[in-house]
Amino acid sequence: MPLTAGALREMRRLAEETPARRDRHVDLLRAVAIGAVVLGHWLVTHVAYDGRLHGGNALDLVSWTAPFTWLFQVMPLFFLVGGYSNASSLASHRGRGGDTAAWMLRRTDRLLRPTTLLLAVLTAVAVSGNVAGGDPGMVGMAVWLAGIPLWFLAAYLAVVVLTPVTHAVHRRYGLAVPVVLAVLVCVGDAARLTGWAPALGQANYLFAWLAMHQVGFAWQDGRLPARPRVGLPLAAVGATLLVLLTVLGPYPLSMVGANTSPPTLALLALATTQIGLGLAVHDASCRWLRRLRPWTVVVAVNAVIMTIFLWHMTAALIGAVLLYPSGMLAAPPPGTPLWLLLRLPWLVALALVLLGLVAVFGPVERRSGPCPAAGARAGTVAGVLACSGMAVALAGLLGIAMAGPGDHGVTGMPVVAVAGYFAGATTLRLTRARSRRAQS
Repeated sequence: MPLTAGALREMRRLAEETPARRDRHVDLLRAVAIGAVVLGHWLVTHVAYDGRLHGGNALDLVSWTAPFTWLFQVMPLFFLVGGYSNASSLASHRGRGGDTAAWMLRRTDRLLRPTTLLLAVLTAVAVSGNVAGGDPGMVGMAVWLAGIPLWFLAAYLAVVVLTPVTHAVHRRYGLAVPVVLAVLVCVGDAARLTGWAPALGQANYLFAWLAMHQVGFAWQDGRLPARPRVGLPLAAVGATLLVLLTVLGPYPLSMVGANTSPPTLALLALATTQIGLGLAVHDASCRWLRRLRPWTVVVAVNAVIMTIFLWHMTAALIGAVLLYPSGMLAAPPPGTPLWLLLRLPWLVALALVLLGLVAVFGPVERRSGPCPAAGARAGTVAGVLACSGMAVALAGLLGIAMAGPGDHGVTGMPVVAVAGYFAGATTLRLTRARSRRAQS
């Protein structure tokens, strides 16, 4: 989003016109969650240059950084907020007489438009680099680093697609659903940690994120009140369990890596802590966000939230290329006092690069594509096409996210996965346009 006077006036106007019924705390939590992820990724990115750029993750290189992941691993809040927003959106859509197909087409548009743009740019850059004679392994590594956010996006898209079903289950069984999902996570952990059936643990990629999403449903319909008397005990239980599992139990302290690939009971304990704190400060947050200035900032961030998330590792790559070979930043050993001191100019530089990327690519996120109207009915054919397109796009996205670094050919990513994603995304876009025309 360009930082022009017109854009700032637009954000202020949107802030002033916010309906009184909107829960502003939800938007704040979303902005905080994505902001923490971006900041965390940048902080742990270690870059070195000895005639060639290379580096690593400071979490793997500096052991004392592990506890800090408890502060920066806040994707549980993103899934909590996603559950709240998806439940609210689905209920509103159905209340106007709309069907599931139209809701799915509308809901996935905001997520897939900026994602498609990112993948198109990465593909074009990779093809150009390989055709120009670049090292295919280095090109693949760069594309993989830039595409790190796609892993969490794939998980979130999966829970969005399942929302019509999981929300129906929630309406019947309520908070029993995330409890059952947490038990399934425990079973998966036990199967993996004991070596009995390690493959079962992979199901936690779905069960854990779904559990957090289901809690968002309960917050939205009032089954889980956003009050200190509910949130603080919940946070205390989560924090106690987290300490027991990591300090005394078999789980590592770091909430990045082993506790997220796949998600574990320890991550659910952290999620419980964060959710409890988020609920506890709800009323105070809402009072603060009635002030125009902080609310305008939250509105502005949420207007380009996907662009910020998707492009923040690209900003890190660009920053590394600009700062280290030129000698503008030194590259001391990670964890040393000088390394810590140089984190500040590193963060400032990446923020400026990301600001430029958001200025260029943010308008794509803010500009709505052709979609069925709110409360519309897309019909059976559109429903089949939407499900098919979403399945193919999600499979492609998972294929890209799981490929890892390395030489994946001319596109820098697995060609079949890239083609699958674009085929699915195109199917969804054409189905949206078809449904929109049918209503006009």
